[in-house]
Amino acid sequence: MQETKVRFYQTGTFTVGNRLLDEAARTVQSSMERFNALNSGHRACQGCGEALGARYALDAAMEATKRRLIACNATGCLEVFSTPYPESAWQMPWFHSLFGNTAAVATGMAAAARIKARKKGVAPDRVLAMGGDGGTTDIGFGCLSGMFERNDDVLYICFDNEAYMNTGVQRSSATPPTARTATTMPVPGYAGNTFGQGKNVPAIAMAHGIPYVATATVADLHDLERKVRRAMEFHGARYIHILVPCPLGWGAHSSKTIELARLAQLTGLFPVFEAEYGEVVKVEKIRRRMPVEAYMKPQKRFAHLFAKNADPEVLQRMQHLADRNIARYGLIGDSEGEDVPVPEQGEERAARI
Repeated sequence: MQETKVRFYQTGTFTVGNRLLDEAARTVQSSMERFNALNSGHRACQGCGEALGARYALDAAMEATKRRLIACNATGCLEVFSTPYPESAWQMPWFHSLFGNTAAVATGMAAAARIKARKKGVAPDRVLAMGGDGGTTDIGFGCLSGMFERNDDVLYICFDNEAYMNTGVQRSSATPPTARTATTMPVPGYAGNTFGQGKNVPAIAMAHGIPYVATATVADLHDLERKVRRAMEFHGARYIHILVPCPLGWGAHSSKTIELARLAQLTGLFPVFEAEYGEVVKVEKIRRRMPVEAYMKPQKRFAHLFAKNADPEVLQRMQHLADRNIARYGLIGDSEGEDVPVPEQGEERAARI
């Protein structure tokens, strides 16, 4: 019997199904040979973006290093839900560091691996460090900057859910303006988290001139895997910042995780790009631009902005931040990485990535 190749076509969506791709371009997860570095049985919330991002990122890194990978994990949601004592969902060498010293611990692990490999006359194992936005942009920021400055051979991944979700949804320096958290409640005169604060860690990483910096979201897992593989082609300090929506902390339905991650990119609030040695080399263009309201309205942390007595100027300021990101990174257009005018310093600071 003659076999007929069935083709599957998808139109009107952003979905890239594995069946439409060559085998070499398919995700690691689509193969029976996947590594399951983060295995099933963990205790993540339903719809957790961090669990999804970590599974794809770690398996891609395992593939790129041919399983010669050691992970160092900061305290936070990922550590707590994956390793309730005495259990573990990790099927790889995995080390739990303190909240604030993950980058320093990973540096020591990389040095130890290098010395061990030198004695055996083999290539050293690679080291991947990871933490949430609290352990990365706040508590561990000094150690992270030191790792960048020394250009230590570590890939650091930040899983950014934009608050301290593990300890009760408190504000971090990655929390966007106007967001409601346990420590930035909307009150008269303050529409949630204030404007003009926070850290743009990808930009800070680029300022260190390290070999590779990238941003990604769980809405495009093929892109996420590709960037992890690309990062492993470099030696020295590398940084990937991944947006991972949190249904609990964001006040969104668990089925909206991917949609919200995609809308963050389509509005311009979360620019997706790659940089090498301090220079942007590629940006993810916005295929269908969306207003910031489309991203913010499904989330209860922004519900106060849509109340009857809400100030419309606040939403306009958020749109301004998105527009400024679009201009700064050249997110709309045909070519990639074109030069764009840099706004004056007196303008509102761009939305944190």
